[in-house]
Amino acid sequence: MSSSSNNSSSEPAGRAGVRRVALVGNPNVGKSVLFNALTGAYVTVSNYPGTSVEVSRGNSTIEGESWQVIDTPGMYSIHTITEEERVAREILLHETPDVVVHVLDARNLERMLAMTVQLIEAELPVILVVNIMDEAERMGLKIDLELLQKRLGIPVIGAATARNRGVDAIRAAIAGYKRQGDARRRFPYSRLLEQDINEIAGMMTGEYILSRRSLAMLLLQQDEEIIEIVRHREGEGYPVLEELAREISFKRRGSFHLNLSLERNEIAKDLLNGVFVAPDKRVVTWAERLSNWSVKPLTGVPMLLIVLYFGLYKFVGQFGAGTVVDLLEKRFFVDMVNPWVIGLVKKIVPWEIVQELIVGEYGIITLGIRYAVGIILPIVATFFIFFSFLEDTGYFPRLALLVDRVFKYFGLTGRAVIPMVLGFGCDTMATMVTRTLETVRERVIATVLLALAIPCSAQLGVIIALLSKAPGALAVWSVCLLLIFIAVGLLAARILPGEAPMFYMELPPMRLPQFSNVLTKTYTRMQWYFLEILPLFVLASVLLWLGKVTGFFEKAIDAMTPVMASLGLPREAAVAFIFGFFRRDYGAAGLYDLQTKGLMDARQLTVAAVTLTLFIPCVAQFLVMKNERGWRVAGGIGLFVSLLAFGSGYLLNQLLLVTGLLA
Repeated sequence: MSSSSNNSSSEPAGRAGVRRVALVGNPNVGKSVLFNALTGAYVTVSNYPGTSVEVSRGNSTIEGESWQVIDTPGMYSIHTITEEERVAREILLHETPDVVVHVLDARNLERMLAMTVQLIEAELPVILVVNIMDEAERMGLKIDLELLQKRLGIPVIGAATARNRGVDAIRAAIAGYKRQGDARRRFPYSRLLEQDINEIAGMMTGEYILSRRSLAMLLLQQDEEIIEIVRHREGEGYPVLEELAREISFKRRGSFHLNLSLERNEIAKDLLNGVFVAPDKRVVTWAERLSNWSVKPLTGVPMLLIVLYFGLYKFVGQFGAGTVVDLLEKRFFVDMVNPWVIGLVKKIVPWEIVQELIVGEYGIITLGIRYAVGIILPIVATFFIFFSFLEDTGYFPRLALLVDRVFKYFGLTGRAVIPMVLGFGCDTMATMVTRTLETVRERVIATVLLALAIPCSAQLGVIIALLSKAPGALAVWSVCLLLIFIAVGLLAARILPGEAPMFYMELPPMRLPQFSNVLTKTYTRMQWYFLEILPLFVLASVLLWLGKVTGFFEKAIDAMTPVMASLGLPREAAVAFIFGFFRRDYGAAGLYDLQTKGLMDARQLTVAAVTLTLFIPCVAQFLVMKNERGWRVAGGIGLFVSLLAFGSGYLLNQLLLVTGLLA
């Protein structure tokens, strides 16, 4: 994901004088890499109006001219099925891009070229980018791009955007694109199909973005959105057109979709005759071997454990939450910034109550900014580096295949692994990403599991740093969360009605990421962190200050003291749980403070960590849950996870006391 902000409404279609280029294609073919190469880090991600699908937009200067670049959701065909495909086509239909760049995978050229045929038939201003050429060449595949360009009648560019190869040629093709008018290539179908298409197209009189020939095929495919557009544009002439389309559809019922698909595949084969040459004995690259190992349980599970150990535990947990936090929080804030700021504020501000707001126990600077910048920022930054690195290797789609069989027991498909893994970065973002899952049932189950048992990167990093100092504590915490995740997932799959959908995902090549791409993604995500999260920390400090001034905060701690006692925790632990309601990572940072003061032993830290991880989602995540699932579902999830959190904490404390573990 490449975003510097995440808005609830779409960006304007474009400014005066700014031309638009839309990137289209199947998922995992390198559209987002090309998008980043064209736009850099300054992009926005927003919901397309009336949908829950996000669209990335960015600005680019190409040969001295301003362009808006739109990275559309993945689509397999102009005839849409999923919401993502509908949004991608909406952009083509209503935002009238000056250039449409179709990105496809050179290794799957024949299968993906059928969509290129559709775009050309629609008479859109198409440029074809045959991406991932470096992997195709390593496999021994040969592609005559000049011959393909001649046959298609559009610009064709070979690229490996992850290696920055071909990007300059793509920029030049966009800047110099000119429609070819009547010279545009047309692809003939069988006589009967051509007769039906021409009969429908010949009756249209309205003005359209897509060609009448393309619209005729979509009408015969009973595409509801296209039917409404044609009904509106044709006006009084539509009933006759509708009757003809209905007659033809009835005559060819049960076979039209299949016949059209088969004929397009034949067209693609003919186009590639002499263009695409595969070796008699295909070269199996090291990356392919690694890819095969990553999706087989016998080798894939150990690979996953290695990734988690070195990525999350060593890099995020020990380096980010340990070394960097110690440098920023203790040496910079506690030893240098806070004493200086406290002295300065007390000299300048005469009112003690205002001093308390700025530099007091819950002060904006001494607590809010210290937590956000000194404790949370380095953990989130190291996680985003780790996440961006894995993302660019192509590992996530393979992880989805690896866990698909297991996830089906929880009523999910392997696709759900993406929001689950993203949840280790930020559960709020991950909850929004659940909208990409196909069914409402899947989205609800994934939302419950994210709210319950997936700690965000900052919370995870702090907890790993805390518990790794006590032998066995981290193992107890991990086993508890895993068992609860499994139990709740199995229960939800049996209680909620519905069937798990089919799972299908494109596999991009596995490769070593480019350092510049990883830095760009990390930078844009850190922008999002500061714009969205830092104000929440400041707001939380203000609310805590108000709670202290009014006495409400102390009353809340008093009310929670019996609950803390039942968990075997000191009274002060209630502060971390109150913090946790504002932000999960805020609560974890509260535990960090208690541990540094020596107020909790290993058993108490483990119980507190388990309970806090399972505790009610933070305000930001809860509000996103409300927006995505509605008040009823969000409230039910919040109540369920809170009761389960304290119940699990109580049972764990009793078990540890009886067994003497972590004593």
